[in-house]
Amino acid sequence: MLAKDLISDIIPALKTSDTGLDALNWMEAFKVSHLPIVNNKVFLGLVSDTDIYELNTAGEPLGNHRLSLMKPYIFAHQHIYDVIEIASRLKLSIVPVLTIEQEYTGVITQYDLMQQFSELIAAHTPGGIIQIEIAPRDYALSELARIVEDSDSKILSLYVTQEPLSGQLFITIKLNRTDLQPVINGFERYGYKIRAEYGSESHMDETAKRNYESLIRYLSV
Repeated sequence: MLAKDLISDIIPALKTSDTGLDALNWMEAFKVSHLPIVNNKVFLGLVSDTDIYELNTAGEPLGNHRLSLMKPYIFAHQHIYDVIEIASRLKLSIVPVLTIEQEYTGVITQYDLMQQFSELIAAHTPGGIIQIEIAPRDYALSELARIVEDSDSKILSLYVTQEPLSGQLFITIKLNRTDLQPVINGFERYGYKIRAEYGSESHMDETAKRNYESLIRYLSV
């Protein structure tokens, strides 16, 4: 998934002739806190609602003010991961997209970004999640896939995080099944440590059992 495939077709670009009040009205309408200022496809920078609130005369054209605009952007050919990184690091509600010739083509909204990322990690597809803990030297994606497939399952998505102090890797795997026990048995048979499981049938049954027992204790008081 590339940045050019995520561009919103509804978020307008501001002109220097637009006023701060115009910008605030657009921000309110589209539920964003930033908007791009563009002059003939030249990206001048992002203006935020905070920038405008600090103006003494928000009713004047933006071009009349000396704004210290930040100029974050992503190129159209860059991956969604790059878009997520800059949006997260700079806390942006939109990310401007430029061509390789530095021409403005549009923006990616935080909402559209999250929608597409949820598709990327199969968030809407039914299935359980297992998190295993391993040492970096033991990480082999091919072996993880083999263990899952030997348990008559498939990996829908997978991501890796690292514990800063110990260096241990936490591998989070989304599977195409909710009965996780065969996969858990497979990992444990090969010495993998199961750190957590989510959405499994046994997990839900155990939760329901605890809730039932709590209710019985409450009614017995």
